[in-house]
Amino acid sequence: MVIASPARIAPEDTLSAAMKKGSAVEHEQAEGSSYMAALLDGRMDAAGYIAYLQRLRLVYDALESTGRALADDPIASAVIDPALDRLPAIDADLQHWAPNGVPEVVSPAAAAYVERITDSVTWGGAFVAHHYTRYLGDLSGGQAIGRILDRSFDLDGAGIAFYAFDEVGKVKPYKDRYRDRLDQVGAAMSYDDRQRLVDEVRLSFGFNQALFEELSELYPGR
Repeated sequence: MVIASPARIAPEDTLSAAMKKGSAVEHEQAEGSSYMAALLDGRMDAAGYIAYLQRLRLVYDALESTGRALADDPIASAVIDPALDRLPAIDADLQHWAPNGVPEVVSPAAAAYVERITDSVTWGGAFVAHHYTRYLGDLSGGQAIGRILDRSFDLDGAGIAFYAFDEVGKVKPYKDRYRDRLDQVGAAMSYDDRQRLVDEVRLSFGFNQALFEELSELYPGR
């Protein structure tokens, strides 16, 4: 996974602002896949959604195991919060959607993403980039996906535990506190390290885009 020429961050920007502005193009590209369009339009079938959950399980297993390894890291520990953990929720959702079990998924896109996340154990800033990309996305646009799935499949709240963050309290204040923690960490970082972290956010969105492109080819929607 490579990114285009660096989006240089402004020295006066807080870290959270730099992360958002510096990755805006990649964020939009990741959300623009035909798979995501079908999911948001209620045109994705159950098999396609199960395939997404399977890939998410690989990603979150890597995120949460790497997070445990970095629990005492001065940078990563600013965002690590067990209340955000998604792996139990994904397992519960997979049990709902595929009670008889699903075959092991073969996903080159997820495997590459997992490798990058695992490699982030060497620098807490890289881990923060991947943590931000996934968890803050789940707390933002992910909430809309949960509501659409609930409506499209008449779930009555079942099978969408992934989108429920009951342990964090109200979502907006939590996101505000999350960004505050990012900014506190960023204030102690050099400009070059903040730039490096923003570039890792851009890469993270690229890995998500590759995952969606893989899904788009396999599940074009009904």
